[in-house]
Amino acid sequence: MTQRDFEDGSSNEDDVPEWADHVQATVAREVRRRRRELRMSAQDLADKCEEIGYPIPRNVIANMESGRRAVLPLVEVLVLAEALNTYPICLLYPVGYVEEVQRLPFQYPEPTWDAMHWFTGQGPRSFRAEDEMLQRFRAHASDQRAALAALEGEKRERWNAETATEPAEREDALQARSDYAERAVLAKYRLRTARAFIREDGGTPPPLPPELADVDPPDTEPEEGNSA
Repeated sequence: MTQRDFEDGSSNEDDVPEWADHVQATVAREVRRRRRELRMSAQDLADKCEEIGYPIPRNVIANMESGRRAVLPLVEVLVLAEALNTYPICLLYPVGYVEEVQRLPFQYPEPTWDAMHWFTGQGPRSFRAEDEMLQRFRAHASDQRAALAALEGEKRERWNAETATEPAEREDALQARSDYAERAVLAKYRLRTARAFIREDGGTPPPLPPELADVDPPDTEPEEGNSA
């Protein structure tokens, strides 16, 4: 194994296996903590994994939790997370239960919250150039939320106008409805643009909810799963 230097000039060629052991031990401890929190035995957890469709025997779980198991496949992390009613990332980065983790070999431990943000691509953009497609999808999600909120607001104010008992109340509702309608138009425009950028980059935009079926141009082939 090639020896590498730490930031302070020291080196340790054994750090890579130590780091791998550290990651696995973190997951194992969180599996045990979560299992006990749910009042599940190792056999209960094994039975749940089998129900999900990927059996993990009780002795394998016991060996993992005790540190006697040498490897922990990613697919098992996914299944264990589902069986424990949590998310895989919460097993890898147990925020609130582990103060610091070592994100990569040859790096000093850092706050678990920061490491989780790095893993999910939510760290500071100055860290490195963000993946453009990930950025496109984030913009898409934000614009879609804005469009749906505007449509819901327009629908609500339309009802308020229809049920108003006073002229002033009806006028206020109509004005609010108009404002929401403008927001919806702008949000849909941004959403349409975001989807166009995704396609230009060679990607496939996510399916749209029925309320936003008019966002894509008529000549655009609907994405798989989109009923529009």
